[in-house]
Amino acid sequence: MTAVTRVLLVDDQELVRTGLRGILRPRLGFEIVGELGSGADVVTAVGALAPDVVVMDVRMPEVDGVAATAALAASGSRVPVLVLTTFEDDEVLAGALRAGAAGFLLKGVPAEDLQRAVHAVAAGEHWLDPAVTGRVLATYRDGAATLPAARLEVLTGREREVLALVGAGLSNTEIAARLVLGEGTVKTHVGHVFAKLGLRDRAAAVVCAFDHGLVRPGPR
Repeated sequence: MTAVTRVLLVDDQELVRTGLRGILRPRLGFEIVGELGSGADVVTAVGALAPDVVVMDVRMPEVDGVAATAALAASGSRVPVLVLTTFEDDEVLAGALRAGAAGFLLKGVPAEDLQRAVHAVAAGEHWLDPAVTGRVLATYRDGAATLPAARLEVLTGREREVLALVGAGLSNTEIAARLVLGEGTVKTHVGHVFAKLGLRDRAAAVVCAFDHGLVRPGPR
């Protein structure tokens, strides 16, 4: 039986939350465990409801999504946040990433993309909307030195292949299907890549893959 992904929705617009409930339906493996109209009570709600993932709007009254994401991280919670917003400006993107968001998705994406993103983030992966990948690269480049190309030589051929697919925006599940490997094997390869290259998260791996020519800008 497929595990159910428990979701906490945080958005100040009831109409949006209604739409999200329709997309994240129980028969597709989701359970909406709670809803909030502001980020003010996110930490308390996560402690009480134990969701697997928080789907968080950015522009909200009282406490916005960036501040709520930062507060959740500061509380010691390991529940990941998927930021869902209509805004594409660099300040929002950078703020959400620095606050510790595990994923960033623009409202208006196909329902299937949202479903995949929620499942992936709940499973411990990162998710970046292709529409904002370029700005993610810029944000990370501003905060970290470029990795020397020679460092890639420490990777095995399979690890380089996995890094390229991470850079293309594929989830571990998608990489496993592409390479005809078990998902556990892919997770092991990803862990080895991060350890060997000193990458702190999946977004940094995307930067590395782009900067060293393993993947080029374009469709997933």
